[in-house]
Amino acid sequence: MGAIRPPKRAKLFAGLLTGDTDLFVMATRRLVAHFGPIDFESDDWPFDFTDYYEPELGTDIKRRFVFFDELFSVERLAEAKRLTNAIEERICDDLAHPHTLRPVNIDPGYLTLSKLVLATTKDQAHRVYIQRGIYAEITLRFESARWRPHPWTYPDYASDTYHPTFTRARERLKQQLSDF
Repeated sequence: MGAIRPPKRAKLFAGLLTGDTDLFVMATRRLVAHFGPIDFESDDWPFDFTDYYEPELGTDIKRRFVFFDELFSVERLAEAKRLTNAIEERICDDLAHPHTLRPVNIDPGYLTLSKLVLATTKDQAHRVYIQRGIYAEITLRFESARWRPHPWTYPDYASDTYHPTFTRARERLKQQLSDF
């Protein structure tokens, strides 16, 4: 029988999508108020893998990732997703947008040395229910010194575009875990 141990801490991040890059600042400020200081942010990339978000976010959508400094307890992923949903709603309220047309999409996840996990409210065969209406998905795995997608991985995550940033976060996590 295996010994039961708590999981190692992870690197919390938020993937943001918006058609108005000023909203990156507004959303990030609110994220920092809940999750603490930022370790680093990614570049902004055009998000042109799908037109799914165009009704909400427009046609010139950008993607940015924000990685937080404090190591993250993976048991808090559902809490993080519920909080990012609330932040999206507050931004809608501040901008007088209906909640069905959010101007910024904020998806939390975490990265360990072996995987990248995203939180979602949508159930699918490859997702596991964690709690309070939230599911988790292993979106990428780190294998043979590179990020590898699964058949269900979103096309933008599956492409190599973000992988150097995720590798940077993984290296930072490795350093933080060794200092811990």
